[in-house]
Amino acid sequence: MRDEGAGVTFDFAPMVDIVLLLLIFFFLTSSLGARQNALPLDLPRASTTVQETPALPIVSVDRSGKLYLNGKETTLTKLGAQLRPLASASGGVVGLRADERGNYGTVVQVMDVIKRAGGERLALGTRTGGQ
Repeated sequence: MRDEGAGVTFDFAPMVDIVLLLLIFFFLTSSLGARQNALPLDLPRASTTVQETPALPIVSVDRSGKLYLNGKETTLTKLGAQLRPLASASGGVVGLRADERGNYGTVVQVMDVIKRAGGERLALGTRTGGQ
């Protein structure tokens, strides 16, 4: 026979631990993918692409000619000094993402600054799909 006075208890501590771990997991995974796609760039198309390396410094040029280094706005004069330590840490590889409708002259100037800052190889950002 059951004792009517004894109730069933439920320990919420393990459930709270699991919910917190799930929240931490989702916060971390959602912030990792948002870093490079935060800028609204209309990248040129390419039929083949290579996966980006997360530790690669990324220089972005938007349609109006604004420059960004790893998602933070910068200027052409500051870019070289900011990029120099990042380029040496990545082994001289620098990512360049430029809007396809942007100013070609600005992109060439940025490529020149990247070269002077120690960027020996460029990884050009494109989107998949032909045409």
